[in-house]
Amino acid sequence: MKTLSPRMTLITASAVCALIILDTNIVAVTLPSIARDLGAGFADIEWVVSAYMLAFAALLLPAGSIADHLGRKKTLLSGLVLFILASVGCGAAPNILFLDIARAVKGVGAALLLTSALATIGHVFHDEVERAKAWAFWGGCMGIAMTAAPTIGGLIASYVGWRWIFFINVPIGLALVALVLRNIPESRNEQSARLDPWGSLMFSASLVCLIWGLIEANRIGWDNPLTAIRLFGGAVLLGVFVVVERVQKRPMVDLQLFKHPRFIGALLGMFAYAGCAQVMMTLLPFYLQNGLGFSAIASGLGMLPFALAMLVFPRIGARLSTRVSPAGMMTLGLTLVGCGNLLSAWAASVGGYLPFACAIAVTGAGAGLLNGDTQKNIMACVPRDRAGMASGMSTTMRFSAVMFAIGVYGALLANHTQSVLSNSLQLDAPDWLAQAGNIASRVVAGDMTAAMQPLTEAARAIIQPLAQQAFVAGFSTLLWVAGVVTLLGALLVGSLMRHPVPQMQMIPVQA
Repeated sequence: MKTLSPRMTLITASAVCALIILDTNIVAVTLPSIARDLGAGFADIEWVVSAYMLAFAALLLPAGSIADHLGRKKTLLSGLVLFILASVGCGAAPNILFLDIARAVKGVGAALLLTSALATIGHVFHDEVERAKAWAFWGGCMGIAMTAAPTIGGLIASYVGWRWIFFINVPIGLALVALVLRNIPESRNEQSARLDPWGSLMFSASLVCLIWGLIEANRIGWDNPLTAIRLFGGAVLLGVFVVVERVQKRPMVDLQLFKHPRFIGALLGMFAYAGCAQVMMTLLPFYLQNGLGFSAIASGLGMLPFALAMLVFPRIGARLSTRVSPAGMMTLGLTLVGCGNLLSAWAASVGGYLPFACAIAVTGAGAGLLNGDTQKNIMACVPRDRAGMASGMSTTMRFSAVMFAIGVYGALLANHTQSVLSNSLQLDAPDWLAQAGNIASRVVAGDMTAAMQPLTEAARAIIQPLAQQAFVAGFSTLLWVAGVVTLLGALLVGSLMRHPVPQMQMIPVQA
């Protein structure tokens, strides 16, 4: 039997994960182009991101169990095939609904890919020193993919069209299939827990209802009964999920961990990082294109201060961690993110790219300090026999936070933009006040042309600058809120993280 090279296994598994990170972040700079091409409003564009992340986050925990039971190589190949087919569907999408559905299917494939690739790395590298080197290499690949994504997305959208950000996954995916067949050994965990279908169903349904309520509220209104029903239904299903997990012998999520302040602090730290820093990789390109008038490629390049700071600061954080406690590092990282968001809000209100670039570099620096520490701090609170569960919880918390942030910030941006525009129209163009909602939705999505289309030429000269000013005011408000929330999170997380690491008994394995 052929002996597989651990180095090639690591390279292949890391390349698979890098593809997921690249695909997750590359879409952001192309969203305004998608909105213009498919005639989509802001709520539709939010679903392009959220449909993918919703399926991804909801299936991360059960996908780990599937990989353990069916075999990691089989799961990896299945995920790649699904990812490639869904990419073709995304690129060929005739309308926004088809694109959203294809993105959701793609999220399923991404969940299978990520969990099986991570489990493969953990299975192949046993020695502590070699494992540390392997994870450092993996982290470097993720950082490069995250840094390169906005620029690559801008280049593709500008020169060959947004559809090719999806079509390009086909040759890359096929190359990865060949590498997986050649370099990934089959492995499984015969002692892993049974699948938890009811827990998975309740958790997934809860996320769907909550995100559905948040995003669609921008379209139908917060006072619409459907909004309240969806949000209430999501909360009830989350409660049912907790009850289901309490009666499991070996639950998908061990609720005993939530008795420990340090674990709660570590999870809240991940939530604050993802919801106030990582989400900015998706939202900031909207300001660069809608607020400053950048093209897709220019907005991709405009994100480099954020991305480069996020790439460099993990090394600085590694040196600081020998002198600063985990609680101190989390507080420092969140404080930098909070200050960066507040500075970005100020820069947006002032105008111009240079102050904005400096501000987002501060946010990126904080994100760089937190990116590795958040995962490490969660894992440190969990017994080694539940490391898989902890990894799944951590990644689920990360992407759930991004989704909630997109829903909440999107609602804030859309509502404040419409409010400011309505006030401006009432003073300067009262005849067009009834069109404020439609104009605001199109402007926020990045489609100024469609927003101005129903207007007369004389009205456009008046309303277009008002619409742009309204968007900038809405985006500034979003950043102020994100900054304040992050600073409050820094205080809370720092306080909780000062508690000792929980001492927990190993949970007996249920085959």
